Amino acid sequence: MRILGIDPGYAIVGYGVVEVQGGRYRPVEYGAVTTRAGDDFGLRLKEIYEGMAQLLRQHQPQAAAVEKLYFTNNKTTGIGVAEARGVLLLALSQAGVPLFEYTPMQVKQAVTGYGKALKPQVQEMTRRLLGLPAIPKPDDAADALALAICHGQAAGSPLRRDLLRRGRVIE
Repeated sequence: MRILGIDPGYAIVGYGVVEVQGGRYRPVEYGAVTTRAGDDFGLRLKEIYEGMAQLLRQHQPQAAAVEKLYFTNNKTTGIGVAEARGVLLLALSQAGVPLFEYTPMQVKQAVTGYGKALKPQVQEMTRRLLGLPAIPKPDDAADALALAICHGQAAGSPLRRDLLRRGRVIE
């Protein structure tokens, strides 16, 4: 199964494409779609959409794993991220790629076995699981790869396989 992990943002959208077969993970590509801070926000959203649409055409994933949004202190930034996330979800929907959402705690649990793991621990386990020589950069790409791994773990469960076969999405 080819999975696209997406770490949403409006300055940096991390992405990671992973092949999962027989419980083994192989990185295909990872990186970030970036936008410039001084540009009009509508233009930034357009660039995010076009970058994601290109990735979807190029890699044709069978599933996408996206981080669920949660707001802490800065709601202004959160609104911008939510708007960028909406553009990403539109691109996925138009490409017919099923969406699966995971909380940060679910990603940490899937990748490290501990839901309260620290970011460096998640990054190191992501590196190890993918057999990479170094932790992926930028951090957003490492986070996106961890999301793809999380879905690979979840998709391996009998319930998830049954729902995938029927085209159902679990949130």
